[in-house]
Formats: sequence, C-alpha cells, structure tokens
Amino acid sequence: MSHDTEQWDTTTTTATGGDNSDGTAHNAGTVNSAADPGWTKLSPRLLLVNLSMLAGPLALFALTVVLTGANLQALISLGSLVITFLVITGISTMRLLTTRFRIAGDRLELRSGFLLRSRRSVPVDRIHSIDLDAKPMHRLFGLTSLRIGTGGQSSSSSRSRKLSLDGITTQHARDLRRLLLDRRGGGRSTGRDENLTIAEMDWAWLRYAPLTIWGLASVFIGVGTAYRILHEMKVDPLQLGIVKTVEERLGSVPLWFAILAAVVIAAVAGVAVSVATFVDAWAEYRLEREQDGVFRVRRGLLVSRSVTIEERRLRGVEVTEPMLLRWAGGARLNAIAGGLGNSEENRSRRSLTPPVPRAEALRVAADVLNEERSPTEFAEPVPHPRVALRRRVNRGLLVLAAVVAVPLGLGLWFTPVLVHTAWITALVGLPVVIALANDAYRALGHGLHDRYLVVRAGTFARRTVALRRDGVIGWNITRSYSQRRNGLLTIGATTAAGDGVYKVRDVPVGAGLTFAEEAVPNLLTPFIEHVPRG
Repeated sequence: MSHDTEQWDTTTTTATGGDNSDGTAHNAGTVNSAADPGWTKLSPRLLLVNLSMLAGPLALFALTVVLTGANLQALISLGSLVITFLVITGISTMRLLTTRFRIAGDRLELRSGFLLRSRRSVPVDRIHSIDLDAKPMHRLFGLTSLRIGTGGQSSSSSRSRKLSLDGITTQHARDLRRLLLDRRGGGRSTGRDENLTIAEMDWAWLRYAPLTIWGLASVFIGVGTAYRILHEMKVDPLQLGIVKTVEERLGSVPLWFAILAAVVIAAVAGVAVSVATFVDAWAEYRLEREQDGVFRVRRGLLVSRSVTIEERRLRGVEVTEPMLLRWAGGARLNAIAGGLGNSEENRSRRSLTPPVPRAEALRVAADVLNEERSPTEFAEPVPHPRVALRRRVNRGLLVLAAVVAVPLGLGLWFTPVLVHTAWITALVGLPVVIALANDAYRALGHGLHDRYLVVRAGTFARRTVALRRDGVIGWNITRSYSQRRNGLLTIGATTAAGDGVYKVRDVPVGAGLTFAEEAVPNLLTPFIEHVPRG
C-alpha cells in the first residue's frame, strides 16, 4: 500500500477484504525499535472491557422488569438500549481485532479497519502532545488509552490531527510515551537529570470544591434527566412509592418549611456533588517539569489522565478567579500553550492546577514561566476611563429591565401579585447591578511586565492573563456604536495558543493603539492611517 507524503500524516482508505500489510504482528506489550518492521496489536484484555459495557444495560433491563412488572414500553426502550450497546461492543471488538501500530524509523504508523482499511503515518518530530487516559473499566484491567496529536486550533481538522491507541497495557503506554518523547525531543533536553515536581495534591484544597454552582446545577440536570427517561418509559415518577412518601411528609408541614427544606436538601446535594467531582477529577494530582522539556499534569481517581504540554510552546498563563472562589481567596491556573487542539480540547487540557489558594496559583505560575514572580502580579495597571464604568452600569440595567419586564407584563395581563413581584425585583436588583458593574470596572486593567503583556477583566469569573509579547502575531480591533460615541475601542492580542485572542476592553483609541505598539513594536504600525492635523 502506498501513501503520499503530507506535512502531518498520510491516510489511505480502501474497501478491501484482504490484508496487504507487510510484516507480522508482535505481542501486545512490547515497543518496537526503529529497525523492527513488525506490527503491535492492542491488548486482548480490551475484549473484557468491551463485554463489560453490556453489564449496565442488562442490569437496568432486569431492574425495570422487577419494578414495573414487564411494562411493554419500558421493555421496548431498554431492549433498544441493549441492542445499541451490542452494536457498540461489536464495533469495539472489530477495532481490537484489526488495529495494528508500529514505530518505523522516524514515523509512528497505525492501520485499522476490516472492510474499510485505513492506514495513517505520523512523523515523530511533528508530535506535540502525548496524553494518557484510563477510564474505570480500563484501569480495572490494567489498560490505558494513548492519544497523540500535533496540535492545531481548528475544530474541523481536529480528527485528522489526532491518533489514538485505545486499549494498550499501562506499562506499554508509558514505555511508548517515553520512546516517542526521546525520539521527538532530540536536542530539546533541559539538562536536568530527573523530573522536577512543581505542585502536588494538598487535600486542604478540598475546601474550595463547593464554591461553584455546577454541583447544584448537576443535581437539577440529573433529576430532570431521570424524570424524562422514566416518562419516556411510561413510568410516572410522581407515583413511585418513595416520592409519595416524601409528598405525604411535606404535606403535613407549613409551606415555608417545605420550601426551606427543599432548598437545604438541594444545597447539600450540590455540595456533595461538587466535592465528589473535585475528588474524582483531581485525586493523585501532580504537576511535573520533565527532563526532556515538557510539563506533565497527572490527575484523576476513577478516570486517570496524564496531559503533556511542551514547554517551548508555552506562551503564558491565565489566573482564573470565579466570584465565590475569589471571595474565599482561591484561584485556578491555566496554561496558554500551542498544540492543545481545538477550543474544546484546549479547555479540557489547559488546567495546571485545581482550585487552590491564590498565592499557590501565583507560585506555580512563576515556576512554570521560570520567573521570580508571576507576571500576572503587575504593580501599576493602566486605569480605564470612567465611561467604561457607565457602559457596564447601562448593560446591567438593560438586563435588569428585561428580567423585570416578564413579571410586570404577566401581572398587567393576569394578576396584580406579579406587578408587586416586578417592582420588588427592580428595587432589590438595582443595587446588585451597580455593585456588579463597579466590581467589573475595578477588574479592568492592562499593562506590560518585562516580556509579558498582561490583561485583566471579568466579575463573575475574573481572568488575569500574562501573554508573552513575542507570542503575539496580530491585533484584532473592534468598536461598537457605543464605543465609537465614547472614543473607545477593544483591542485583542491574537496568538496561536490558548483561546487565540486576549482582549483589552474599553480603552481610549489613542491609548489602545499606543499600548499595542509598545507591546509589539512595528506590528500594528503599517495598518495605522495617520490623519494630518488642520
């Protein structure tokens, strides 16, 4: 089989029933040398993982039969679910039987498929990331998924820029990762003889876990999803025994007490979900700088994950402080780096720390950037004009007016009680809007700190970005109608890393253009039209 030479990989797909491969398959668990033409198979333990996928649907099917007495609609719905999982299991098993991979010279090659045969070839020196993921069933059988990518920010090309080996032994994955890093990292050694641990899990950080609304939101989403599933199966959740018991108990107490109890139960459930999510996501957390010039973030309890970030592709850091976390003195640290994939992949792979004390986040930021002090702590940010405060107050008032308009309109049409709800909402919401607008205005700031451009903004989630000035590849300037009236603009520093653009919002035109020129001299100058005075 021949394949063209491309910049990243070559892929050929043909419809054939024969095998025209060269070489023979090696036993799973060995790493091929450059001179070994043999192919390596996925671990046969993956078959046990595939079969275990049927356990959940079959158990749910049996439980439904016991609880509903063989409800026909429920049996049809769950039967369809079982058939779907049978198909998925069959596809996964076929992938196990047909997938082969090898390291041949300076390339990693992968072939798979039975009717539609696919072969991919990845130059080792184009590999930007090597991540390890292990789901609970994979960990139970000692397996890991190794995911390889060459980066890129485009979501449309993300699939072609990734190569996955789903189902190799954990030791095999580690050996293969080390071999690929050694091959790829020729000449990139940092000169250290051992890995350096920058940060590791401190269970005192668990106190920050409840400071998020996502736990509470997950409770409502879970309840809504369960209700919908049962409703589709023609099972009325309100008629279940436990629901009827709770309804009878609450029916005998005052309404205010029932509402208070419901709020407390929801809050406790939300906190429990947040804590459990934190433990699952960040147990065994460790951030290391490895000797071949990469950062490695390892974490996870049920789903183990190891993410690789190349140090030479690091363009800066982002300190994120959601409102509740900020009030408690906490923060999270994200990397701004190339090679982390599209926007969705970047969000899932960029985390350098869990929610930690702000001082710890700044320490890690300084260590990661090889600075004595985190550049996000710039001493004298450039102040923004007061008109920026007025714009935030106006936006808040518009949101408040929209919220108040709903009960007001319904009250004028149906019942006067909602009219009272509207004016009370307006009375309570006005100081809240003003307070949030002032907080958002105080958060605005930008400046230059040695090699870094620093930008800060946000109130519900305050973000402070330190972006290397040599990583800025362009400027994105936008002006709304309101900004044009007030002589303001928003100027964004574009970079081939992270979110792609980091904006300095609501600065005077002259000050914004001057800032851009000072940050990266001569990058913006050719596009500025100088209008002569007089």
